[in-house]
Amino acid sequence: MMVSSPRDADLRSSEFVDSLSEYSKLHRAKRWQGTFGEFLTEILPTAPAALARTSHEYIWNMLQWHGRPGSGGDLSKASELFKRELFGVDEPLSRVVDYFKAAAAGSDVGRRLLLLLGPPSGGKSTLAILLKRGLEEYSRTDEGALYAITGSPLRESPLNLVPASLRPAFRETYSVDVTGELSPWARDFLERECEGDYLRVPVERVFLSEAARCGIGTYAPHDPSTADIADLVGSVDLSKVAQIGDEGDPRAWSWSGAVYSASRGLLEMIEILKVKREFLYLLLTMTQEKNVKVARFPLIYLDETILAHTNLAEFHKFLQEKENEALLDRMVIIKFPYALSYQDEARIYQKLVYGAPAFRHIHLDPHVLNLAAVFAILTRLSKPEREGLDVPKKLRIYAGEAVEGVSENEATRLRAEAPDEGLTGASPRFVINAISAAITRGDTHSLTSMELLLAIKDSIESDARIDAKQKKQWFDHLVTARKEFYNRWVKEDVHRALFASFEDEAQQLLEKYLDEVEASLDQRQVSDPMTGENRAPDERFLRSVEEKIKVSESGKQSFRQEVVRKAMVAFKAGEKFRLSSHARMREAIEQYLFEERRDVLRLVTSAARPDEEARHKISVVQERLVKEYGYDEHSAKEALNYVTTLLSQE
Repeated sequence: MMVSSPRDADLRSSEFVDSLSEYSKLHRAKRWQGTFGEFLTEILPTAPAALARTSHEYIWNMLQWHGRPGSGGDLSKASELFKRELFGVDEPLSRVVDYFKAAAAGSDVGRRLLLLLGPPSGGKSTLAILLKRGLEEYSRTDEGALYAITGSPLRESPLNLVPASLRPAFRETYSVDVTGELSPWARDFLERECEGDYLRVPVERVFLSEAARCGIGTYAPHDPSTADIADLVGSVDLSKVAQIGDEGDPRAWSWSGAVYSASRGLLEMIEILKVKREFLYLLLTMTQEKNVKVARFPLIYLDETILAHTNLAEFHKFLQEKENEALLDRMVIIKFPYALSYQDEARIYQKLVYGAPAFRHIHLDPHVLNLAAVFAILTRLSKPEREGLDVPKKLRIYAGEAVEGVSENEATRLRAEAPDEGLTGASPRFVINAISAAITRGDTHSLTSMELLLAIKDSIESDARIDAKQKKQWFDHLVTARKEFYNRWVKEDVHRALFASFEDEAQQLLEKYLDEVEASLDQRQVSDPMTGENRAPDERFLRSVEEKIKVSESGKQSFRQEVVRKAMVAFKAGEKFRLSSHARMREAIEQYLFEERRDVLRLVTSAARPDEEARHKISVVQERLVKEYGYDEHSAKEALNYVTTLLSQE
C-alpha cells in the first residue's frame, strides 16, 4: 500500500473542499415562508406543474435529476441513483424505474403497491435507502422544491386549499389539476386560526427527511399479537382530550402514524407480509384510493408511494392462502435476485470490505474477490439444459466472457430457461462474513486466494443452517472455483510476470495468426519472412493455437471468419487489432505461449536450492507480480508456490 506525501494529502483535501463547495451550491435550499395568497402570486407562477406533482411524479423527477448530464448520465438514465451501491441487478432496477415512469404518467400502475421480492441480502433494503436518500437530497434543490401548509402533520400541499368550485378556473389559469383534499387538521386550522380566509393560511417550503419524519416513513413489523394499527394511522391522544374536551377534534388526534410521516413522499414497509391482514387492506386501499379512514374523521386524503419488500418464505406462505388473491392483484411484484455475474458480485464485496475502516489497510490479492464471487454464483446457478454447456461455462457466459460455440445473445436464452436463478444460493452476507473472518484471524495485513478458500470452507462446515447434502454441493462448487477459474488466472499472472516481453510477443503471435488465417480463407500462399519463399498457410500452427481454447475441427472455419471480421472492423475504425479486441483469441495466444514456456517456468520456480541466476529470476517474477499485477510480497510468494505445485502435477 503506497504512503501518500503531505503534498498529496493537501491536494486531496483541497479537492474535497472544492467538491463540498460545489455540492453546497447545487443543494443550497432557498427557504420560504408566507401566506397562501403570497404563494399564489410569488411561487406558483414560476412552476405550477412542478408544484402540483403527485408523489410518484416527484420520485420519477428525482430519478431523472440524478441521471442528468454531469451526474454520470442523461435524462434517460433514471437508474443512475443506484449505480454506486447496487451491482448485478440491472433488470430489476430497470423494472423499478419503469414502475415510477408509468405511475408518474398517471396510469393505473400508480394505484399499485410496489413489492420487491427476493432472498435476504439481495439489495432490497439498499434500494429503499437509496430512494430515501435521493428524495432528501432532491428536496433541497430548486427543481425539487416542495411547499406545505405550515404546521400540518401531513405536510399537505397548499393547492389543496383551492375550493372545489374554483378548481376548473384554477386549471384554466395554471394548466394543472388539483386532486388533493384538505385533511381534518387543515380544515380545523383554516376555520379556527384563519377565520375561513384561505389567503391567510401560512405556507412554507419543506425538506424531506426521514429523521425529521417529514415525507419519508419506515415501518418494521413486530409481534403480530401486539401490533396496533395505530402505528400506521395514529390514535386519540388522551392527554389532549383532557384539555380540548372532544375526542373528535383533530387537535386531539395523534398524527404520529407512519402513513402521515410519509405523506407527499415515500413509505417503506419492511417485511410487509408479516403484518396483520388489516394492515395490508389499509395500505392497499390507501394506494388504490389515496384515502385512509379512521374513527371520528371523514376520509383522509394521502398521496404517498408505498415501497414494500419481503423474502421468499413469507411470499410463498402468503400465496397459499386463497383470500390473499385480491391483495396480490393490487401489487406490482418485482423479483430482486442475487447477482449472476461474478464481476458484479465482486464489486459488492469490494464495497462491503472497504466500507469497514479496519479493513481498508488490508491487501487483497487480485483474485480474492473474483474467486469468492465465482463460488457464490456457482451456488445460485442451475444446470443448463443445452448439451455441451455446464455450470462453469454458464457462469462465464453470464459474465460476458466468450465461450466456444456460444453466441453473444445466449445469456438471454439461458436466463429465460431458469427465471428463478439467483433467488437461492449463497448470499453476499455469507461470503462477506467468511472474508471478514479470514482477515481478522490472519497474521499478516494480506489476504490471499487460498486463505479465502479455506475461510469459505470453514464457514460452510460450521453453518448449522446448511444440511449435509447442500454442504457437499457447496464444497464441490468451491473445488470448481479453484480448478476452473483460479488455476487459470494465477498461471496467467505468473507466466506474464516471468516473461517481460509477453505483451509484445503475444501481439506478434496474434498478427502471425491473422496473416495465416487470411491466407487460408483466401486460399493463397504466404511469403515466408525468413526465406522470402511462398508457402502454404501453416495449418499446424493455426490448429495448435485454436486447440488451446477447444475450437473443434468442424468449427474452425466459423471461428476464423469471426476473427477476420473483427479485425476488419478494427481496421475500418482506424484501430489496430489487438489481443484486447477478441477475448477468446487472447486466451488462445496466452495458453499457446504458456505451453511453449512451461518447462522454463517449471525450472525457475521448482528448484529446491536455486542457484544465483534462478534466485534472481524468481525475485524478478515476484517484483513484477507486486508492481504490475496487484500482488503484495506475501501473496506473490504464495502464487509462485501454487503454480509450481500445479506444474509438477501436469
